[in-house]
Amino acid sequence: MNAQYKANMDVKVVESSSWRVRSCCIMLRLLGVLLTLIATILTGVDKETKIVSITITKTLPPLHLPLTAKWQYMSANVFFLVANAIACVYAAASLVVYIAAKRFKTNAALVLNILDILITGLLLSANGAAIAVGLIGVNGNSHANWNKVCNMFDEFCRRLTIAIVLSMIGSSVFLWLVVLTVYTLHRKLS
Repeated sequence: MNAQYKANMDVKVVESSSWRVRSCCIMLRLLGVLLTLIATILTGVDKETKIVSITITKTLPPLHLPLTAKWQYMSANVFFLVANAIACVYAAASLVVYIAAKRFKTNAALVLNILDILITGLLLSANGAAIAVGLIGVNGNSHANWNKVCNMFDEFCRRLTIAIVLSMIGSSVFLWLVVLTVYTLHRKLS
């Protein structure tokens, strides 16, 4: 009788633990959708126009030209937007699949884990590219004779910075999904 009671307690502990892991995975996938969606939208609408005075010579009056900063002008920002859009669509699809499947088979969990790893790598590389271009925008590059642009287009740079921060948090969410899936697979196999 005592052994049967202990076995029932072990089953209840495993079920409550797997329920907690499952609900945590669902929350993380939902958070991944939201973070990458907001980062995609912020980047996609990021545009700022300013009137800039350019002096050609000292004898001529300065020219007042409208200059526009758009996310499309830098390929790193295009890569950043596309990577976040891909991550958002993947997170939404994997959330639906994860919720629809009551009991995940080991092979399906392994496939999701591999895809989570790929999305994490994609987001981290896109974030790195966007950060590198952003730093050039903030500091310029005297060796390449590139001027600072964030001192003129401050709102543009601010929105892009917020998008990068959200995307970095999103990539850490996908990393936590990888850790949880590996933990779950390890517990199932041991």
